Amino acid sequence: MDKNDLIKRCLKFQDAVETYPFKDKTYYEYAVLRHKTNGKWFGLVFYLNNRLCINLKCNPVDSAILRDEYKFITPAWHMNKTHWIMVDVNKSPKDLLDALIKESFELTANKRKSK
Repeated sequence: MDKNDLIKRCLKFQDAVETYPFKDKTYYEYAVLRHKTNGKWFGLVFYLNNRLCINLKCNPVDSAILRDEYKFITPAWHMNKTHWIMVDVNKSPKDLLDALIKESFELTANKRKSK
């Protein structure tokens, strides 16, 4: 999978947009995936040591379990290590990757107020 394929997987959600907020030329390749409605990030796509990676928001308990179970899931690069994970995209099964992207999207979505 390449960067564009990964970004397309993330943009399948109606509220998702791809942005490039870093103005420095060295950061042009960092795609930030966020919600249109609230602006919150749910993913950061980048290359690290020639590996395609994505940082995703994750429940802290699930994050610890995932990191223990899979070598291709590690603490997030340059983000909160408790709430974010980094996935080596091309080592992850596609169904697991899709589930993690969906979870990150849902965790960062606007919360519905209960009545």
